Amino acid sequence: MAEVSGPGKFSERTDKAVSAANNRLPNAGYGEQADYQEQKSAAPEAKSAGGNVDFASLFGDPASRVVPLNAPSGQPGVPVTDGAAAGVGAGMEALGLQDQRQVDLEGLAPYLPVLEFMANQPGASWAMRNMVRKVKALQ
Repeated sequence: MAEVSGPGKFSERTDKAVSAANNRLPNAGYGEQADYQEQKSAAPEAKSAGGNVDFASLFGDPASRVVPLNAPSGQPGVPVTDGAAAGVGAGMEALGLQDQRQVDLEGLAPYLPVLEFMANQPGASWAMRNMVRKVKALQ
């Protein structure tokens, strides 16, 4: 284990010993050291840390796409509740999303024989029986 670095002007890098220790495997079994060295030589280590990519050169200036709060509307005449389940404008159907309950019930259709068996057992809940009815209604 490497020593702990001192404070302030007495600080020194302690990771040099760690990288030097990775040159050889301690307590390597027969042939493991040679395999390890071969694997290390097959993939050379990076010469630079990378990270010199500029975000703006890849994606442009993100600040140029920010719309200020006091800017005029880009969609005049469209209410802010458009696409919401309440208020004026189109409802949730405008989003084009599937009815998740319907999708879930359709996914249960292959298991209908097992579900019917469970619903017919003494003590089966009304919720179980109602679910079976809904799945059967889809067919």
